Amino acid sequence: MIFLTYILFDLKQVTALLIFSVCVPGVFVDSDEVKSVSVMEGDSVTLNTDVTEIQRDDLILWMFGPQENRIAEIHKQIIDMYGSNETFGDRLQMDSQTGSLTIRNIRTEHTGLYKLQILRTKGTSYKRFNITVYADLPIPVITSNSSICLSSSSSSESRCSLVCSVLNVSDVTLSWYKGISVLSSISVSDLSISLSLPLEVEYQDNNTYSCVIYNPISNQTKHLDITQLCHTFEGM
Repeated sequence: MIFLTYILFDLKQVTALLIFSVCVPGVFVDSDEVKSVSVMEGDSVTLNTDVTEIQRDDLILWMFGPQENRIAEIHKQIIDMYGSNETFGDRLQMDSQTGSLTIRNIRTEHTGLYKLQILRTKGTSYKRFNITVYADLPIPVITSNSSICLSSSSSSESRCSLVCSVLNVSDVTLSWYKGISVLSSISVSDLSISLSLPLEVEYQDNNTYSCVIYNPISNQTKHLDITQLCHTFEGM
């Protein structure tokens, strides 16, 4: 009896090992990692599958947005770009060898989460990409609050009020710089609005001032010409 009991226990171990080896290797855990991608509006971006070569029975599926809408697919080496897709139109291109997805002339409305599903004979794997599309930045405009900066006999200094402005922007910061030092800043997140930032300087100030608008991947700078924007007259 002792011998038979030992054999039965050993067979259970073998059976368990066989079940484990059959069920587990065919499944790849869906990672929570999301790769962040930043791009300027109008540029092209490619999302790589890291697949060297697609086999005939492979299924490569790309989805977009919270509803995970299908936007591109390759199965049995046939590509379906979902030509009626209203969000992307004809901007999508899928590599027939790797399944990587390219978005041409990308727009701000293409910002969002892209999910890749790869089904192969050895199992299923997933990738996620979070794309942020930034709009082209305008060059800031510097104007004077008044056409004339006044000086008086009681004051040896003449001061000028200026405003730096940008129209219809989002996800940016607008700053005044004195040399390389930040004097003041204002930021906006998602909404498309106009920004303005005031500055008061002395007419005889020889420092270098500039107004800069920037986002994480781009910037535009406007340098201040005090003599052009600030004028004085005596006797006040």
